Amino acid sequence: MAMTNPLQFIQQVRAEVSKVVWPTRREVLLTTGMVFAMAALTAIFFSLVDLGIRSGLSAVLGMFG
Repeated sequence: MAMTNPLQFIQQVRAEVSKVVWPTRREVLLTTGMVFAMAALTAIFFSLVDLGIRSGLSAVLGMFG
């Protein structure tokens, strides 16, 4: 790969950064809220699954104990 001098590199970086479409504040807040909501739902789901497995295992072990 050919070496690029620092000035060309900086120009190329600035050209690429100018192509980036930055999200609006509303989009950032909306997606952040969705991430927190999905994390809470996932935590609740796995808590219920854990509770179910624990109850089932206790019932099975209670039959033999």
